[in-house]
Amino acid sequence: MFQVTFSDQCLAELRKIETLEQLDVISPLSQLSEAQLNNPKEPLGRFSRGKKTIYRLRSGEYRLYFERDGITFHTICILHKNSLTDFIFRAKLPISEEQLVEQHSSFWKYLETLTHSD
Repeated sequence: MFQVTFSDQCLAELRKIETLEQLDVISPLSQLSEAQLNNPKEPLGRFSRGKKTIYRLRSGEYRLYFERDGITFHTICILHKNSLTDFIFRAKLPISEEQLVEQHSSFWKYLETLTHSD
């Protein structure tokens, strides 16, 4: 079994959804096995950012991005599947995860408005 930690962005995102849905979103993390991590298949993916290995786990309407350190998963961010920030992260555009994840909440709101403009 793995220990899971959450970044401030993750906690803020989880607070936006109902408690029971929160459990549905994060429960797939607790069900991951060593074999799945070694050979990721949908809904789990893996990519590299610099020297770091980042995992992406689809969970309903959300994607969870996390790093592994031994028996600990550090969840970097939780993004809605149809958001611009999720696209940027999945497309591996040249932006550091620190820049993406640690942005002020107004930055996230701004990016969300871009996806809803006509």
